Amino acid sequence: MHRVEHISRRIRTERPAGRPVEVPLWEQWAQQSAALPQGERLQKVLAIRGWGSRRVCEEIIAAGRVTVNGEVAVLGRRVDTETDLVELDGVPIGLRPGLVYYLLNKPTGVITTASDPQGRPTVIDRVPAEPRVYPVGRLDVDTEGLLLLTNDGDLAQRLTHPSHGVDKEYLVEVDGGSVAQGALRRLREGIELDDGFTAPAKVSQPSPGVLRVTIHEGRNRQVRRMCEAIGHPVTRLIRVRIGTLHDRTLRPGDWRELLPEELNALIESVGSHTTRAGVAPVDS
Repeated sequence: MHRVEHISRRIRTERPAGRPVEVPLWEQWAQQSAALPQGERLQKVLAIRGWGSRRVCEEIIAAGRVTVNGEVAVLGRRVDTETDLVELDGVPIGLRPGLVYYLLNKPTGVITTASDPQGRPTVIDRVPAEPRVYPVGRLDVDTEGLLLLTNDGDLAQRLTHPSHGVDKEYLVEVDGGSVAQGALRRLREGIELDDGFTAPAKVSQPSPGVLRVTIHEGRNRQVRRMCEAIGHPVTRLIRVRIGTLHDRTLRPGDWRELLPEELNALIESVGSHTTRAGVAPVDS
């Protein structure tokens, strides 16, 4: 009897020479799981960051609009928010912890730079010191209005790159009284400056001597030079909109963080924006 049990045990444990030992199924599952991307589920991450309910985020993923490290994501994909690059419609959506987005209403007399050797006040002085942020684009010292500051370099690059042509809208007070229709038409169709013709602009005159101008280029002091070219020098210039961003209640010198829906709308606008010709991004 003992002899039979011993032979049976040998039959169960010995295998023919050259035949690989089978790995237990549970161990195979563990190996496969370890090989898959780790982290949080993509739809959960998108929902937490304000892209909609999980069901909406699942629909966005299923539509093929989301990529992770350049590959189209599938439902159930997990992501590491520290290292993975997640893009929606080709635009990075900023999953990395610590990214901040400030909207500042810049007053006159403040320099749009990180530091000033002459010791003048800068836009960086107006927002929290940590984490370190940088202005997206530029407003000259005499120009007021909305300015975005962030440490999200990917989004900043897209917002300022000429190919995306993000609209900037200005409220402009000019000298010389009411602007004639012919002059307004010149502004709308494109006007010759010392660095070439401007692209067509949206221009209206809500009241005599007050213009509302929307441009998508970023030439140095562009709006001021456009108005000078028609004989109406600027006396006051306020930027009231950057792409989808606007806020009539933000007082000069004040700042606030972007709301999730504002950030998402801004990201989507540069992702789906029709490419337009432009020049180096330096505003007004």
